[in-house]
Amino acid sequence: MTNSTASNSNVSSTLCAGIDWQRGQQLREQERATFLKNNPKSCALAERAGQHLLFGVPMHWMTDWSTPFSLTVNTANGATLSDADGHRYVDFCLGDTGAMFGHSPAPVAKALAKQASEGYTSMMASEDAVIVAEELARRFELPVWQFALSASDANRFVIRWIRAATGRSKILVFNGCYHGTVDDVFVDLVDGKPKQRDSLLGQVTDLTANTVVVEFNDLVALEKALAQEDVACVLAEPVMTNIGMVLPAPGYWEAARKIIQRYGTQLVIDETHTISSGPGGYAVLNGLKPDAIVLGKPIGGGVPCAVYGFTKELAQRVEQAKRHAPPGHSGVGTTLTANMLTMAAMRANLTEVMTDAAYQKMLALAGQLAVGLRAVIADNKLPWCVTQVGARTEFQFCSQPPINGSAAELILDSELEKIVHLFLLNRGILITPFHNMMLVCPQTTEDDIAHFLNVFNQCLRLLKSA
Repeated sequence: MTNSTASNSNVSSTLCAGIDWQRGQQLREQERATFLKNNPKSCALAERAGQHLLFGVPMHWMTDWSTPFSLTVNTANGATLSDADGHRYVDFCLGDTGAMFGHSPAPVAKALAKQASEGYTSMMASEDAVIVAEELARRFELPVWQFALSASDANRFVIRWIRAATGRSKILVFNGCYHGTVDDVFVDLVDGKPKQRDSLLGQVTDLTANTVVVEFNDLVALEKALAQEDVACVLAEPVMTNIGMVLPAPGYWEAARKIIQRYGTQLVIDETHTISSGPGGYAVLNGLKPDAIVLGKPIGGGVPCAVYGFTKELAQRVEQAKRHAPPGHSGVGTTLTANMLTMAAMRANLTEVMTDAAYQKMLALAGQLAVGLRAVIADNKLPWCVTQVGARTEFQFCSQPPINGSAAELILDSELEKIVHLFLLNRGILITPFHNMMLVCPQTTEDDIAHFLNVFNQCLRLLKSA
């Protein structure tokens, strides 16, 4: 899941040039009425859910969709979903990367069915774990790996390991970042100072004591923050995705890598979203050479799991720290970590689903989508841009892609997003509820993209000023 740090429903007329807000409000009410009329079974299920589920949904962020009530999914296969009322949707959300390679990939489903009769979990090693680790080392060019059940846990474990290995307590993140539910990263830059996010519930310690935050693409700020030589690791997505996509400036990561090494800090790259770039992720494709990589939800074809890998040098330091620690629980890992069912899914997904051929198709389709989006936006004379990172594409409410988290936050417009998203949904198209991000999978077709662009164009024409 991706979620923004803030939402701005009162974007200035400069940013929303060309949008008729009276038309927008009318369209929103029309689309809400259409959704209510067309989804009686989902409505009834939502009313039942309200009796026994907190916030009326299995997880509270499911209320963040643009719909008046939660849509109930019935089946998901390939690039499509069906709901309780029998509607079919072309899915460009794909579980916000959890199903990046399509829903229920056949090799993964087959592996799960087989493993289901041979044991789910044993708290011991399996052959699949060896094969998965070998494949991870080949793809990501890091030799030593461990497992977790989510990217949140993997990030949490990596931070803990690196703090132990380096003897340093601080970490550095970028303003507006997303790394799951790791408490340490819920710090933003406000008026040039670190500030714990107001949205973080139940946190009783001061996160700013051990979390340093700077703007993405700011090399001067990065060097100043690391110069004290007390930062254990820089934890970063190579392309920011939480607050809308923010691309690295040309040469940024090459220079940043040198700064990070100069001060003895470890670089951890979170590829959970940017695995859309290619079979080895963004880091391998662009030669980043991190000290550690974290990768979550897409790696098991949608089955809850995550992995993290280290360089040989960092792995040796981590092992040494553990061996010299007192006996007892390290705070790393859970009983179900690397369970047999998950490992079987991961092996099948890595070896049979996340193939070079699959990526070639996905990247080509995403390229078509990006070109089409730019054409539709240009035809409607709107000052919006389109950003693409592999199979991930996003349109943003600004003429040029934002350069950092603060710039990205200024263009957020949850009200406009919800109008567009609901219009698409009512016509059989699903995109992420957060921002305007789309993914394609190997089962996405050119007709799916053409349908999306046609409906998107219809929406923009209705929203445009006369």
